[in-house]
Amino acid sequence: MTGHTTARQRLTAELLDALRTDGGVRVVTGEPGCGRTTFLDHAARLFRGGPVRHVRADGVRELDEALRTAGPLLVCVDDADLWDAPSRAALARTAARIRETAVRTTLLLTVANHRPPPPELADLPVLRLGPLALGDAALLIRERADSAVDPAVREELISAAEGNPALLLALVRRLSPDQLGGRRALPRPPADGEVLADVAGDRLPGDPRGLLLTTAAAARATGEEEADAALVLRAAHAAANAPLPDLLTRGEGRLRFRSALMARAVYATASSEDRRAAHLALAEAATGQEDLLPLLHRAWAVSAPAPTVAASLAAAATDPSSPAPPALRRRALTRAADLTPDEAERARRHLAAAEQALLAGHAADALRLLDRARGRSTPAAVRGGAELLRGAVLLADGPVEDARESFLLAADLLPPPAAARATLGAADAAWSAGDPTACLSALAPTHTPRTLPLAEACVRVPKQPGSCDAPTCRCGRSCGTLPTNPPPDGDPSSDHRDGMRAVLLARFDLAATPLRRVVENGLHGTDPDHLLRSAAAALMLGDVTSARRAGARALAAARTSGSAALEPRALEYLAYAELRAGRHQLARTHAEEGLRAAERAGQRNTAAHHHAVLALAASIEGEADLVAEHAEEALRTARRHGLAQAATLAHWAAARADLGAGRPREAAQRLGPLVRPGARRGHFAVWMLAVPCFVEAAASAGRPQHAAALVEDFALWAACGADPQAPSQLLRCRALLAGPDTADELYLSALDRHDDTVGDFERARTELLYGKWLRRRRRLREARTRLEEARLGFERCGAPLWAQQAAAELRAGGAAPNPAPAASSGAGDLARLTPQQLRIARYVAAGATNREVALSLSVSTRTVDYHLRNVFATLGLRSRVELVRLVEQEEKTGARL
Repeated sequence: MTGHTTARQRLTAELLDALRTDGGVRVVTGEPGCGRTTFLDHAARLFRGGPVRHVRADGVRELDEALRTAGPLLVCVDDADLWDAPSRAALARTAARIRETAVRTTLLLTVANHRPPPPELADLPVLRLGPLALGDAALLIRERADSAVDPAVREELISAAEGNPALLLALVRRLSPDQLGGRRALPRPPADGEVLADVAGDRLPGDPRGLLLTTAAAARATGEEEADAALVLRAAHAAANAPLPDLLTRGEGRLRFRSALMARAVYATASSEDRRAAHLALAEAATGQEDLLPLLHRAWAVSAPAPTVAASLAAAATDPSSPAPPALRRRALTRAADLTPDEAERARRHLAAAEQALLAGHAADALRLLDRARGRSTPAAVRGGAELLRGAVLLADGPVEDARESFLLAADLLPPPAAARATLGAADAAWSAGDPTACLSALAPTHTPRTLPLAEACVRVPKQPGSCDAPTCRCGRSCGTLPTNPPPDGDPSSDHRDGMRAVLLARFDLAATPLRRVVENGLHGTDPDHLLRSAAAALMLGDVTSARRAGARALAAARTSGSAALEPRALEYLAYAELRAGRHQLARTHAEEGLRAAERAGQRNTAAHHHAVLALAASIEGEADLVAEHAEEALRTARRHGLAQAATLAHWAAARADLGAGRPREAAQRLGPLVRPGARRGHFAVWMLAVPCFVEAAASAGRPQHAAALVEDFALWAACGADPQAPSQLLRCRALLAGPDTADELYLSALDRHDDTVGDFERARTELLYGKWLRRRRRLREARTRLEEARLGFERCGAPLWAQQAAAELRAGGAAPNPAPAASSGAGDLARLTPQQLRIARYVAAGATNREVALSLSVSTRTVDYHLRNVFATLGLRSRVELVRLVEQEEKTGARL
C-alpha cells in the first residue's frame, strides 16, 4: 500500500513503540483472513532497532539462539497455535523470560481465534486484530481490482466483507470487470456459501448434532453475535451440559462463534432445507418467549413470497408495547419486506426497517434500506418519510446542505404534522451550516398569524444575521415578522419553530414563552426526541440547569430503549450545557463518552461537535497538543460537511489555547475574523461566546481599539439572558477597555457578578486580569491577593497553564506563590503531572494498554505515547512496573491522583 499509511500499519508502529516499555511480548490474534501474517510482515518492515528473525514450528532451538544476539531484536512466530504442546510450552517460557528480564527483544506471536486458545500461551498479553477501517478497505479494493470499481459496488463489497481482508479480496476476484464497474448486477448475496467456504478453507468441521448450524441460524435471524444457549440447545435437542464444538464458546447463558466469519460460513454452506429446518426448530423452541422471536424464525423458515407471515411479523415488529430493541425490529421488518409481494407495502416496510436501523445506530444500513424503499408505485407519503429519514441520517453523518434539501423535499411530500417535523429538521441543518437566512426560511410560519413589525425592536439588537432591514436597523438583513398568538393546542413543533425564529431575530422577549413551553413539555415526558428538543430550547434560553436535566433524561431514555443513534446527541447537549455552566471537566467527560458513542453509530458530524467540546476543555487545561488534535479532527469533518458551528468552536478553542499560553497576538489574529462583521464571521450562535476572549486578546496585545465596537454588541447579548456567564464577562470586557478612573470599579463589579454563577475558570480569569492591572499600577498588596486567588481558582478547575500565568505575575510583583499542598508536603510526585498526563498514568497503572487508554480518553495512541514518555521523564521512571508502584504508593499515602 505504497504512499498510504493504513490503520493497521499505524497500529503496528504504535505497538512496536509501546513494547519498548511494556514487556516486549504480544499474542496477535484474529479470525481467519484477518491479516495476522500481513501484520507480522508490517512489523518486520517497520522494526528499526535491529535484526528480525522469523521462527517456524520446529525452531525452538533457533529461538534460543536468537535471544543470545546482542542488541535489540524482533522475533516473529506465525501460527504459534499450530506448534505441538511441548514446543508451545518452550515458547511460553521464552516469552516469560523476555517479560521478566531486561533483554531487548520483542516477541510477536500470531494465534487464530476460531478455536480455543492454547493453554500454554493463555497468560500472555493479547492484541486482537479488528476489522479493516473503511478507508483501508477501499484502498485494498483499488489496489487489487484489475478494472475501475463503481462507488456503489465498492460500498456493497466493503459491507459484505465486514472488514475481513481475505473475504474482501475473494469478493473482488470473483467479479467480472462489468460487475465491478456497475454495468452488470452483482451475485446475490455477494458473499455466498462458495466464497465464504473458500476463505474458511479446511477450518469448517462436520456438524453431526446440528449445534453449529442452529447457533448460526439463531444469530443470523437476530443479527447478534451470540444466541440464547438454552434456546439453541432445546432446538438442537442437545443436553444442557453437552460438549460444544471448538468453534463455539459459552458464557453467561449465551452461545457464540469464536469467529464471525466462521458463523457466516457455517450458515451459508448449509443447504436451504437445513437452514429452514433449523429456523423452524428455533421457532418451536422459542414458544413462550416474546412474540417477535418465534415469528422471526418462522419467517426465515419459509420462502418468499409469504404475505400472511410477513404481515404478522411486521405487526409484531411495530408493536409499541414490545420490549424488542431497534436492531431486532429492523431485522424483522427487513425480513417482512423480503416476503412481501406488493411493491407499495414492501416500500413501507423497508422504510420502517430503516427507521429502526437508524435508532440502532446503523446509519449505513438505514441508507441502503431507504434505497430499497424506492419504486414507481411507492406512495408520496412513503417517499416523504424516506426523505425525512435520509435528512436525519445526513444531519448526523453527511453534508448538512444535502440534509436540508432532503428535509425540504420531505416537507413537500408529507401531511402537515410530519411536514412540521421536516421543516424543523431543515432548520436544524441550516443552523449547523451557519446559514441564518435558510434557517429563517425553513421556520417561516405555515399559518397566517397576527404579527408584530420588528423595525423598532431591531435597533436594540446586535449586528448579527437574522435582524430586519428597517431604515433604523444596523444589520442589513431581512427578517419579516413574528407571530405573537400562541400556537393551537400547544403544538410543541410550532412552539419550537416560533421560539427558534425569535432567537434568530434576536427577539428573546418573544422567544421565551414558546421555548419555555418546549422545555416544560419535554421534561414532563419520556420521549427521547422531545427531551432533546427540550434541551435545545433550554440552551437557547440560557437555562443550563434545564438543559442538563433534559439531556440527562434523554440519555437515560435512549439507553433504556436501545436507541444508539440518540445517545451521542444527548451527550452532546449535556456537554454543551456543562460548558455553558462553566463546568469544563464534566463537559469533557460527557464529550469523551459521546465521541465513542458517535463513532460506534457512524455519526461523524456529531463526533465533530464532541471533538470541538474536547478542544475547548483542553484549552482550559492547557494541553496544547490535545487542543490541536481535537480541533483538527473537528475541522476535518466540519470542512467536508459544512458544519459552521463545530468549526467556529474549534477555532475558538485554538485561540483560547494561545491566550492561555501567553500569546495574545496570535489569539487575536485567530479570533478576529470569527467575531468581527464580515463574510468570515463565525457561526451566529457561537461568535458572541468568543467575544470576551477576543477582547482580552486584543487588549493584552495592545490593540484595544479593535474590540470597542464588539463590546457594545456583547452588551446587548448579555442583556438577553441567554448566557449566564455573559454579565460578568461584559463587566470584565469593559474594565479591559476602560480608563484608570473606572476600571477598578468595573473589575470589582465583575467579581460580584461572578458570585451569581458557578465555575471557577471565568472568575479566575477576571481575578488574573484585575491582578495584572493592579500590579502595573504598583498596588502590589492588592495585586498579590487577586493573583493568588486567580492561581488557586485555576488550580481548582484544573487549568495549570493559566495558573502558571498567575504565578508568573506574582513573581513579577515580588511575591512567591504559595506552594500547592502536595508539593509543600514533599510527597505526591504525581502532582507534578498535567491533568492529561495524570489521567493517562492512572489508566496505565490500572493495566490498560496504550490503545485502551486512547479509546477511553478519545485521543490517538500517538498522543498517549507522547504523554506517557513525558510522564516517565517527569517522574524519572523507566518502566510501567515502576509507574504502577508509584501510583499504588501514593494512593496509600493519600497523595493527589
